[in-house]
Amino acid sequence: MFAFAQPRRARRPSLTPMIDVVFLLLVFFMLAARFGGDMALPLAAAGGDAAGYDGPPRLVSVKAEGALTLNGRAVALEDLAARLAPLMDAPDDMVVLRPKGAATVQELVRVADTLRAAGLSRLIVVEGQ
Repeated sequence: MFAFAQPRRARRPSLTPMIDVVFLLLVFFMLAARFGGDMALPLAAAGGDAAGYDGPPRLVSVKAEGALTLNGRAVALEDLAARLAPLMDAPDDMVVLRPKGAATVQELVRVADTLRAAGLSRLIVVEGQ
């Protein structure tokens, strides 16, 4: 008669290789994804404008808590585009934005968005004091 070997206990499959593959895929997709691309603020690099500044001064100072000044005079955000209009020949004239004091980036972005919505396309941000 035949003599069979003792039946072996079934081995449980190892999950380690599957976990490794899952983590490699996770790392790959995290590195390949582009997060926050829609939240970018388009800014020109310093010195990139060869034409230079011309015309009357158009300096908008952004202060804390949304206070704005245009060439040193207080102005409301809603009136800013209308007050800039007489100082500009074309919508692509340069407007300088300067954050001052404790002004936040959000306040600066809100002013830039308002001016872009009014059709102004050349906004330059300079370092504030």
